[in-house]
Amino acid sequence: MQHRQMDPKISVSIVFVAAMFMSIMDGTIVNVALPAIGQQFHAPGTSVDAIVVAYLVTLAVIIPVSGWLGDRLGTKRVFLCALALFSLASALCGLANSLGMLIAFRALQGIAGGALTPVGTTLLYRTFPPAQRVQVARILNIPTVLAPASGPIIGGLLVVKLSWHWVFYVNVPIGIAACIFGALYLQELREPSTDHFDFTGFILAGLGLSLAMYALSEGPDLGWAAPVIIITGIAGIISLIAFVIIELRTEQPMLDLRLLSNRLFTSCNLVSFFSGSGFLGVLYAAPLFLQEARGVSALTSGLTTFPEAIGVIIATQFAARIYPTLGPRRLMLAGLSLVAVMMILLSFIDATTNLWFMRIMIFFIGVGMANIFLPAQTAAFANISSQATGQASALYNTQRQVGAALGVAILSSVISGIGATYLDSHNVTLPNYTAYHAAFITAAGLIIIAGAFALLVRDKDAAATMRRVIKKTNPQQVAQQSIATEAG
Repeated sequence: MQHRQMDPKISVSIVFVAAMFMSIMDGTIVNVALPAIGQQFHAPGTSVDAIVVAYLVTLAVIIPVSGWLGDRLGTKRVFLCALALFSLASALCGLANSLGMLIAFRALQGIAGGALTPVGTTLLYRTFPPAQRVQVARILNIPTVLAPASGPIIGGLLVVKLSWHWVFYVNVPIGIAACIFGALYLQELREPSTDHFDFTGFILAGLGLSLAMYALSEGPDLGWAAPVIIITGIAGIISLIAFVIIELRTEQPMLDLRLLSNRLFTSCNLVSFFSGSGFLGVLYAAPLFLQEARGVSALTSGLTTFPEAIGVIIATQFAARIYPTLGPRRLMLAGLSLVAVMMILLSFIDATTNLWFMRIMIFFIGVGMANIFLPAQTAAFANISSQATGQASALYNTQRQVGAALGVAILSSVISGIGATYLDSHNVTLPNYTAYHAAFITAAGLIIIAGAFALLVRDKDAAATMRRVIKKTNPQQVAQQSIATEAG
């Protein structure tokens, strides 16, 4: 049949972008609806926050096991099942008639979302050969940056024009269309896998990551000295330490931590971790500054931060073209330098600053992040074999989730620690701009840390992904390099 003859690179790209856009946008679009949900169910803010926490915790439990599931059952099968479950859970969230029911269905969404991103990334990297990995990074950037930026705008419109239920319903038609398309056109990709399931590793990783994510997400609100935060945080760290020790001694681990002995893979993960922390921390702090300190509407706030996505999408096209010439190291350092400068400039905005100044800064932060996201994602998998891609993808996506939570937790703590407001001499509550300035400078500090790890990246280690470099060699060298790359 004709539909089975579609180029697998096209089909996997279409399904991946649709599924990831839906999944990633869900994280930001729901935040906009929290006040309306709390009002309907007569629940305080702390109770409504459980809607977000439940999703993050269950997401963290599934990500580590996603690599084993994809290899064991097939990446297409696991991806489509996760996509179908996410769509079903979204519909159930919209139909929920109590807060407890909504929290339970959000947890179900998290289970599906935890498998979607890593397994989808594995599909991409097993479909595209190393020399075309820069194209994969361009595909990854579309949902990664467009979805978080558009979420608040779409969510605000849906809540105002329709109701909070529609922030969940909007996922359903996208999910159904992506499932049908994927069932028709995706090819099944499966690597040799052991039947052994590392139950101990699964329990320790799931327990450690879920507790750590809970502590990071709730720490700024409940206070880092709160007993529940201290207990969950310490228990999470202990579980993760035990997980690392046991996995390194296990012959068939659930997550192959030995992949971290690959210097290029580890360096790119660390760049992604700290740059993602700073970037997503700013995406959290900027709307807070706009709505709480400047007093603008949620829609104006969303439109002010949206230029970030435009910057990333535009700059990604140029970054993909110059990547083979400049290599990942210089490209990342240039991007990190630009982002750090823009974040420092954000610390000068106050009540009288024209919002277009902020929009310009946000736009150039997006430009800089494109030159970090693309080379880091491309180079990280340069020396990872097809067989190890599932495990590597699970590791990469785990650090991205933890990094995002860490960035938000750090900047939130800085703002609350300094105080988002203060009383003037007349006992009038005023916004404390110093708190937000400190948060933006802190984000710049995280970007600078990422720059230190970018210095450890060697372009020659990522040669397999630098297409123009490979083209200059003779056919025999190309064949030898390809064999060496696939062998890991």
